[in-house]
Amino acid sequence: MYTTNIIESLNSNIRKVTRGKKIFPHDQAVLKSVYLGVQQAKTKWTMPIHNWPLILQQLVIMFPDRLGIEM
Repeated sequence: MYTTNIIESLNSNIRKVTRGKKIFPHDQAVLKSVYLGVQQAKTKWTMPIHNWPLILQQLVIMFPDRLGIEM
């Protein structure tokens, strides 16, 4: 699985939201801005994951105690 592009895209969306403000009045304002950035990025996550059944099977084999899914 390639997650670097996904993470970079999410970071880019968060930066777009927070770029205009140099100083936030309090910590809650930062959290709200990051939340809005994640919500904006989430709207683009509509495509199904390619080969998800195969990926899930491999993850269950590699991490059986973490997933708790019986195949």
